[in-house]
Amino acid sequence: MNIENVSVNRRNILRGAVAAAVLIPFSTTLASCATGGGGGGGGGPKGEVTADNPFGLATDSKIDSVIFDGGYGTDYVEYAAKILEKQHDGVTAKVSASTKISQELQPRFVGGNPPDLVDNSGADSIGFSTIMDQIEDLTDVIDAKNLEGDTIRDTLYAGALDPGTFGDKFAAVNYVMTIYGVWYSASLFEEKGWEVPTTWADLKDLGAKAKEDGKYLFCWGQEAATYYQTMSIGAAIKQGGDEVRLALENLEEGCWSKQAIQDVFTAFKEIIDAGYMKPGGAGTQFTAAQAQWSNDQAAILYPSGSWIENEMKDQTKEGFEMKGFPTPALDENAKMPPEAVRATAGEPFIVPSQANNVAGGKELLRVMLSKDAATNFAKTKLAPTVVKGLVPEDGFGSTALVSQTDMLDAAGENIYNWKFVDLYGMNSDQLTLWNQFLAGKMSVADLTAGLQEITDRVRNDDSIDKVEVK
Repeated sequence: MNIENVSVNRRNILRGAVAAAVLIPFSTTLASCATGGGGGGGGGPKGEVTADNPFGLATDSKIDSVIFDGGYGTDYVEYAAKILEKQHDGVTAKVSASTKISQELQPRFVGGNPPDLVDNSGADSIGFSTIMDQIEDLTDVIDAKNLEGDTIRDTLYAGALDPGTFGDKFAAVNYVMTIYGVWYSASLFEEKGWEVPTTWADLKDLGAKAKEDGKYLFCWGQEAATYYQTMSIGAAIKQGGDEVRLALENLEEGCWSKQAIQDVFTAFKEIIDAGYMKPGGAGTQFTAAQAQWSNDQAAILYPSGSWIENEMKDQTKEGFEMKGFPTPALDENAKMPPEAVRATAGEPFIVPSQANNVAGGKELLRVMLSKDAATNFAKTKLAPTVVKGLVPEDGFGSTALVSQTDMLDAAGENIYNWKFVDLYGMNSDQLTLWNQFLAGKMSVADLTAGLQEITDRVRNDDSIDKVEVK
């Protein structure tokens, strides 16, 4: 699971937004515990710099990587590590899995012994503002040749570098393209004669039809309750446009009281009060809840990022034919068209400057960005990487992957994103509110007040660096 974090893109993604794959910053004392960063030579043994070894990876050196073990697992990095070991005799690349990046790596950053490569993802990822001076500028990775001899920068989707760029520093390679939408079974919809909703009135009508059929419209799990916040924010931005997006991004006073947000919350409350949410989500583990949708089909829709197919591949009903559609705006008066979709590059990889083998971390990233490794990811994870042009028309047999590319094609330039939740580490606090709201135990006014309190707390905390979004 990549809670409020993750990955898809295709053409001019990130229009009007810079997506930071940042979650839950850890102690600000960490930022002052280590030195270095910003594209220096890095630490570790040095080897000869050649066309096939652009970072000077030393012979017989060891590479230590820690990879977030979420919806994409870690085997795709292991695949790249094996390629690297064949390319560099005597080099060994270790890939360790973690679900608690911040918790497990904080002592290593403080101790000056961080891994050589980190997939800084998941609900417990490291806030970039706390470690910006401790990680490498990765411009040299993007300007290097891939294993096929092409400059990596030229092989990437437009906008793919934006999420990892902070000011004038390119600090993270976001590896996976993620599209956010609402997912469903195309075979079930065809069987029932249901149409894909384009407004929240359509959603409510579909909920009534599902209820008649003994099913729920939505279900949720405790750790992923904020997936419905993501859906609601997306709907409000489509409805109200940049005015809504910028108010949230810049933590404005009263931002959650914007009319478009209030209208979406009110429409959502009607869905909840009508009994269209499957009860018990606040006490259900998130993948178990997702299986209620993908395997049991007790619920017919589920909002998520495009990692959902791979995450649930072992718990999806045969013949499900998973597809997605863009989050619906509130109504036909929306400022953005129905095809508009939220998409961004995610799964941020960083190279700590105090690592024992900085060259090794960068070389492993270079291999991951080769056509071989990137194609392997798309084929096995059913999601595209930032390396363009590697997904065939049949999507490797995945209806969900074809659906992703179809949504991006239909959206054209109508692609949007936001980053404030991840940038300021709000997700864990917001989870409590959304679990209560989805369970029918909280009013729209209470939800609004709670979300505004979280936002105000960040805005008024002078110790937190703010990023102005225009």
